Amino acid sequence: MKITKFISIVFCLILTQGIAYAQQKPTVQSYPKEAPKSAAFIGNSFFYFNNGIISNLGPMIAEGMKGAPWRQSMITISGSGFDWHDVDSYFRPNAIGKYSFNAQNDVVINPPQKPLFDAAILMDCSQCPIHPQMKSVFTEYAKKHSDTVKRNGSVPVFFMSWAYKDKPDMTIPLADAYTAAGNENGVLVIPVGLAFAKSIASKPDLELYAPDKRHPSAAGTYLSAATTYATLFNQSPVGLKYSAGLSPEVALYLQQVAYDTVKEYQKR
Repeated sequence: MKITKFISIVFCLILTQGIAYAQQKPTVQSYPKEAPKSAAFIGNSFFYFNNGIISNLGPMIAEGMKGAPWRQSMITISGSGFDWHDVDSYFRPNAIGKYSFNAQNDVVINPPQKPLFDAAILMDCSQCPIHPQMKSVFTEYAKKHSDTVKRNGSVPVFFMSWAYKDKPDMTIPLADAYTAAGNENGVLVIPVGLAFAKSIASKPDLELYAPDKRHPSAAGTYLSAATTYATLFNQSPVGLKYSAGLSPEVALYLQQVAYDTVKEYQKR
């Protein structure tokens, strides 16, 4: 068991070092407009596990950017890829975002807004960007959806997903695919997959996965939200008290991993 664990740690360290050489530099390194006041997360179960990435991101924004307006929605289909989503329909007037709920659980009717949300966070299926039969679809719909989002006055952002627990060699190809798509379409990329790899290399005993080895654990969702926070707002999450039920030490560690990953990715 000790030998197996040692090999796993060494492989993760090599993988993390290899990312720096395998990955091209992202050309879009910050959110292209003023900080977003609303966002839609368009994707699959990687977003909605553990009561959703927004259940972590919202409190981070409320604490770290006190008084800043923020509205968020998840538009998810289990197992979905880019081509499952009719993104244009999500921008139809008087629909998504028409109302929301406040801290007292009251319904709040939102005034008409254009665009309906400032940022559209897009994620493909977990294997699609690198799957032999589906990677061309990823490339096609990365452009199609980016163009759609921009045409509707919103900002597209790609969410780089992570490798499976038992297939860490997915990390570099996924990072390359999302970075290339971001560069080709002028889109900011949230490097969550690299944050997972960085955390695993440093603390392999901290479980970022659900038992199926694909979906995120509570810690994995927290790391995803912290990486998203650092990317969208160009602000460090380090020191935020919100921990999503994790120990303060674990939350602080994941905050630091998220911030370090974003800065390293943007400077690569």
